[in-house]
Amino acid sequence: MATAKKLTIAVDGYSSSGKSTMARRLAAATGYRYIDSGAMYRAVTLYALEHGLFDADGQPDVEALAAALPHLKIDFSPAGDDGRQHTLLNGCDVEHDIRTLRVSEHVSPVAAVPEVRHALVAMQQALGQEGGIVMDGRDIGTTVFPHADLKIFVNASARTRAERRFAEMQAEGSQVDFEEVLANVMQRDHIDETRTESPLRRASDAIDLDNSHMTPEQQDAWLMEKFREAEQKI
Repeated sequence: MATAKKLTIAVDGYSSSGKSTMARRLAAATGYRYIDSGAMYRAVTLYALEHGLFDADGQPDVEALAAALPHLKIDFSPAGDDGRQHTLLNGCDVEHDIRTLRVSEHVSPVAAVPEVRHALVAMQQALGQEGGIVMDGRDIGTTVFPHADLKIFVNASARTRAERRFAEMQAEGSQVDFEEVLANVMQRDHIDETRTESPLRRASDAIDLDNSHMTPEQQDAWLMEKFREAEQKI
């Protein structure tokens, strides 16, 4: 028999694999809180860009960034008129700014900085300590919540993911080149997989999902089935 305990759900995967959308929709369907860990890294990246914390080669000034971290407060607003929660950086809504290609091109080097990962993992663990949470990212099931009740690892081909990201950015009014978006997706994959600190890995107990040919509705049904199965195990 299912218990009243609320699950901790980790959704990991590659960039633009649709993990944020499916995690957000699962949270809405179950009444859980959704946390976009990637948005947190994007917020730190935006701060670094706006404060000149990158060198000419696009690498972050680690010392300056580490010194700034204690002064950064990252939170999420309730869903607005667009149906999405917005990322807040020191009280300011930065949701649109963190989704630009400029931030996408710089976020992986920032996310590879150990001091950044340690600080944000601590924030993420604090947000999810009571359960009833769906969090997506790159290392949620391996580092942030290694004992999560349900772990999903999402993937799709690089081209499929780039096509999704390209369409999303066009819909938001961004003028971007598809080949540039594809190159960014592939570069982020490489950085995420090879970084020293919490590299992108599938947790040994994660359930694989290749959603290359799935509709959002099919994903929702699949994920809800896994959620119900996990409920029966606790």
